[in-house]
Amino acid sequence: MQRALFLYFWEQASATTGQVKDRALAAGNDTRTLSSIAATGFGLTALAIGAERGYGDAGAIAARVSATLTFLLDQSNVNGFYYHFIDMESGARVPGSEVSSIDTAILLCGVLTCRAYFQDATIQSLATQIYERIDWPWMLNGGTTFSMGWAPENGFIASRWDTYSELMMLYLLAIGSTTHPVPAASWDAFARPTLSYAGYTYITNPSAPLFIHQYSHAWFDFRNRQDAYANYFDNSVSATLAHRQFCLALAPQFADYQASLWGISASDSVNGYTVWGGPPAMGPIDGSIVPCAAGGSLSFASAECIAVLRNIQAQYPRAWQRYGFVDAFNPLTGWYDTDVLGIDAGITLLMAENGRSGFVWNTFMANPEALSACAAVGLKPVAS
Repeated sequence: MQRALFLYFWEQASATTGQVKDRALAAGNDTRTLSSIAATGFGLTALAIGAERGYGDAGAIAARVSATLTFLLDQSNVNGFYYHFIDMESGARVPGSEVSSIDTAILLCGVLTCRAYFQDATIQSLATQIYERIDWPWMLNGGTTFSMGWAPENGFIASRWDTYSELMMLYLLAIGSTTHPVPAASWDAFARPTLSYAGYTYITNPSAPLFIHQYSHAWFDFRNRQDAYANYFDNSVSATLAHRQFCLALAPQFADYQASLWGISASDSVNGYTVWGGPPAMGPIDGSIVPCAAGGSLSFASAECIAVLRNIQAQYPRAWQRYGFVDAFNPLTGWYDTDVLGIDAGITLLMAENGRSGFVWNTFMANPEALSACAAVGLKPVAS
């Protein structure tokens, strides 16, 4: 599965700019040129995994990383933050796309993974320049929490990253900056609601999908660390197991949901891209299965998630294509997505690797800024 996912990030990226497609046909031979900086961030990390596991020629992989970072350093940005969607070859902003705070953070996690992994002075210098030029306080827009973004037509987006979600990486990267940091107190500024379901109590955002418990954990190693609020790794374990129980509780409505077939998250659906999940129930749940729900949780509930992925591959051959699993499918209706999404492929690849070896965690956490940020917000080691 990881080899197939790596192939997505190798084939569905520009050989010149290194920018990764937002989505592509699961069977390959895709001609679209829309790239997302989040997919590129996952892709940079995928290149490090591929080099470590020998999925491609080491020299060619390092050259792709260097080309990607060279392009990014010269790419249009606003105070170091990048537009969410661009053309993968020209770098031109997609009309209407915002400068995205969270997607810039995902991109930067990939940049810093490569800085730590590749012992190449050019790669390390490019990565450092990209990180150190980001003006993090600007994105606070005078508040204590980050704006979700900015656009030249309308200025800052009113919505803020003010409630627990995938936002942890954004705050830690900003707090750890050696050039334009935000105060460590920003870590205390976002809300941490709790939810109890099926015997599990955990911090969550009740109006957000499962991936909020995955993304920051792909790079930041929260295992055996705890702040004044939680052990966030254990929190994601509880969230994953609660989500599994939520899906199993839907079996009377959707006969496909069972111990070896569960999991929904923001993904494609028969009606287009849909943000769904639970608990509590979100979106028009229809019995669809989203493989990255289990794939992105491999580090949290290995046995339960591997059972799902093995079952899908064995029992639903149309769900397995050139780049691994299609983004979503519905066994009850016979609908199968034709696409793979870069962010969904990426979270599956990274969390599979972390579950196997801890490689992404160990590599990313070698960045001194990551460690200093954890220390600054009180994420202290606890006995395992």
